[in-house]
Amino acid sequence: MSRYDALLALDIPALAHRYDVKDVILYALGCGAGAEDLGLVYEKADLRVIPTMATVLAYPGDWYRNLPTGLAAEMIVHASERVEVFDDLPVRGHLTAKPRISAIHDKGPGRGAIVVSERDIREAESGRLLARVTQRAFCRGDGGMGGPQIPLPPPEPLPARASDRVLSLRTSPRAAAIYRLMGDDNPLHIDPAIAREGGFGRPILHGLSGYGHICRALLSVLPPRMRVTAFECRFTAPVLPGDDIALEIWHQDGGFAFRGHARGRTAFDNGTLRYAPCVPEVPPRESGAGQSS
Repeated sequence: MSRYDALLALDIPALAHRYDVKDVILYALGCGAGAEDLGLVYEKADLRVIPTMATVLAYPGDWYRNLPTGLAAEMIVHASERVEVFDDLPVRGHLTAKPRISAIHDKGPGRGAIVVSERDIREAESGRLLARVTQRAFCRGDGGMGGPQIPLPPPEPLPARASDRVLSLRTSPRAAAIYRLMGDDNPLHIDPAIAREGGFGRPILHGLSGYGHICRALLSVLPPRMRVTAFECRFTAPVLPGDDIALEIWHQDGGFAFRGHARGRTAFDNGTLRYAPCVPEVPPRESGAGQSS
């Protein structure tokens, strides 16, 4: 069996995950929220979940390193992430997911490969589908696995005009140390020696922490009574904890396009956020309503 076939057949164990309001708040803190974001960090407020928290729910962690993948784990970086949110994420829950490798785009010997994994996140008791997460990892040391060289579909292009607005997002020097507590235990983000082995001068911020920073910022400009249904972008350059992110935003029908820059380079590209109207709550029926006297 080729390395390509063996990786496609890899059995990633099913996951169960219980979380509560403290995890919701910790995720928000790892995505740059502070006291000015009471609805994201204070349990006595009307606490809301940042939709991109789906990325850490029923999350398999650093499975590239911890499972027998045969991949050069120290050379793997995040390529892109897509979250589809089918219902508002609750502030506490018991969830399950069964991750799988859905595709491998082998660039050839010496050129690396893109490994695509997916997982559906469901409520454990009801089986209700809450979200779907699709992750692409750029395995820089693993080109030439023996499978077909299937090209990646091109990303959605950004509008060919100036952005409608630019937001400045500051990341904390402690952002990576906080974010890793959500389950992303890749030592690239905390261990200087591992970061140097991967070709970085020091530990870098999780791509998904920057991803959450951006989603949190876009929630502040979301039209009233709208909810996020999908969020996606590519990770094109590393961000260091403490960096500022300049976020370009284009308004589109039913969503935003975006691109983020850090240290003079494009770090988040071909970004899209889609939204749809919130489903209004149906008020409870009054006792005796509709009954004849």
